[in-house]
Amino acid sequence: MKKTVIALLSLFAGIACADGLPDLGDASQDTLSPQMERQIGQQSLFEIRADKSYLDDAEVNDYLNQLGDQLVAYSTEPGRDFEFFAINNNAINAFALPGGFVGVNTGLVLTAQSESELASVMGHEIAHVTQHHIARLISGQKYDTAASIAAMALALLAARSNPQAAQAAMVGVQANAIQRQLDFTRSYEQEADRLGVTMLQKAGFDPHAMPIFFERMQRATRLLDNTTLPTYLRTHPVTNERIADIGNRVQQIPYKLVADSLSFHLVRAKLLAMQKTPQEGIAYFTAALGPQRFGNQTAQRYGLVLALLRNNQSAQAAQEFVPLAKQAQHNPMLLTLSGQLKRYGKEDKNLFAFYRNATQAFPHHRALLYDYIALLLDAKRPQEALKLLEEESASHPSDVRLYELQARTYAAMNKLKESHRAHAYALMWDGKLAAAVEQLEIAKRNGTDYHQDAAIDSELKLLREVLLAQPQKRRGG
Repeated sequence: MKKTVIALLSLFAGIACADGLPDLGDASQDTLSPQMERQIGQQSLFEIRADKSYLDDAEVNDYLNQLGDQLVAYSTEPGRDFEFFAINNNAINAFALPGGFVGVNTGLVLTAQSESELASVMGHEIAHVTQHHIARLISGQKYDTAASIAAMALALLAARSNPQAAQAAMVGVQANAIQRQLDFTRSYEQEADRLGVTMLQKAGFDPHAMPIFFERMQRATRLLDNTTLPTYLRTHPVTNERIADIGNRVQQIPYKLVADSLSFHLVRAKLLAMQKTPQEGIAYFTAALGPQRFGNQTAQRYGLVLALLRNNQSAQAAQEFVPLAKQAQHNPMLLTLSGQLKRYGKEDKNLFAFYRNATQAFPHHRALLYDYIALLLDAKRPQEALKLLEEESASHPSDVRLYELQARTYAAMNKLKESHRAHAYALMWDGKLAAAVEQLEIAKRNGTDYHQDAAIDSELKLLREVLLAQPQKRRGG
C-alpha cells in the first residue's frame, strides 16, 4: 500500500505545474505517450473520487470491473490495466478517460434491459481507450502550453459526463477550440462500435444487444429536441447510419440466447434500493413479488430485504431472506447480505466460521471482507484483521475503506503512528489532501521510528508539492 501511495504522490508532484494542471511535456507533439495518457486519466479520476457523485460502493464497482475485465480480455489491448467505476447519476451515460479509466452512470445500469446491453456500452467505451481516441483528440490540436492540453482533457471529461457543466471546465481555454472536440468524430464512433461488437461476441455476450440498445434510445428520444436528449446521445450521437452499420454487422452473427448473470440483476436491485426511500423501496419490491410479479424474483427479494434493513426492520428482513438462503452459497452479494443479517440478529454462534468460509469462497469480494474485518475488530482480534487487510491491499491499493479499516486496526494495537499514517492515505485517496497532511504530521509526532519517519517526510514533501499546485477550492480539508 505504502509504495503505491508514494508512486501516486510522485506522479502528481511530478506532473504538477504552477497553475495546478499536469505538465504533459511538449504541447506540440502529435501523440501522447501511454504514460501521459495514464497521468491525465489518473489525475481526472483523483478529482472524480473527491466529488460527491462518485459511488463508493464496493459491490457495484466490483461488478463493473468483473464485467469490464471480461470484455478487455478480447480487446485490441488485452494487457492494458483498466479501472471501472460507478457515478451516482441518473443520466444515461458512460465515459472513458485516457489511460484505461471508464465511468458508468447508475442511470445507464438501470436503463439497460439486459447484461449484454450494458456490456455493449462498456465495450464501446473500452474501444475508445484502446484506440486512444481521446488522447488523439487532445493531441490533435496545437496548443501553446502543456496546461492547455490538461485543461482540454478535463473539459472533455466534463462534457462527456455532464455536458451542462462543460462550460465551467472551459474557463481559461479557447471555447471554440474545445467545442470542436467535445463529440467524437463519426469515424471514431464507428470504430468503437465495430470493436465493441467483436468484444461482445468473443466474451460470450449477445452482440445484437448493441443495435437494440441504440434503436430503443433513438425511439425514446425521437420527439425530444437536442437540449433534452439523454446525455449518452449527446456525447455519442446515435445516427441511422451508425445503427444500420452495427445492424449489418450483427446480422452476420447467428443469434443465441444469452442469460444475464444473477449479479447483474442484484446490482440493479441494489441501485434501486439506494435511490428510493426505505418506504418506497419496500412498496416497490413488494409489488414486484406480488400477484403481478415482474423482474428477476431473486433480485426483487434481495432488494426488498435491503429496503427493510434500511427501514430498521431487521426481523422481517431476515424472514424475507429465507427463500434466498440456499442460493447465497453461490453468489457473493447474497452471501454478504446473509452475513449482515446474522450480525443484526446477534444469535449466530458460528459467525466467525461463517465469515471465514465466505471469504475463502469469495476471497476478493470486498464487501464480505469489510464486514469480516469489522467483526474481528469488534471482537478485539486486530492481528487477524491486519493479516486480511495486508492480503487484500495488493489487489485494491486505492480502496479508501481498506485504509480506514487499517487505521482502526493499528489503533486497536496501540500503533498510533501507523494508524494516523493509514488514515492519511484514506484521506488522500478521498481527495482531502490538506487533511492528509495533518494526519501525516500527527503520525510523525507519535514516537520515533527512523524508517517510518523518513518515509513520512517523503510523503509530506510530495503531498505539499501537490497542494501548492492545486487551486484552493480543490485542496480538501
